[in-house]
Amino acid sequence: MSNRHAARLGRGVEWEFDKVTFSREFSRNVVTKLLVERAEHGGWELDRVRITADGTRRVILRRRIIRAVRTA
Repeated sequence: MSNRHAARLGRGVEWEFDKVTFSREFSRNVVTKLLVERAEHGGWELDRVRITADGTRRVILRRRIIRAVRTA
């Protein structure tokens, strides 16, 4: 499950956020491999991880949005 949105945080830097949920059936090693793959191939970095009482991992990833600037 994935949910994306964008936000501007401080001095004109814009970030795109992606919320991903992993059920407790996924081992820590599997989750790590999946997140590393997204980081290497999609430019995502880890923003926050929350592990709920039932073992579900809620992960928030972020990546910088680079806007093209028009030149004259």
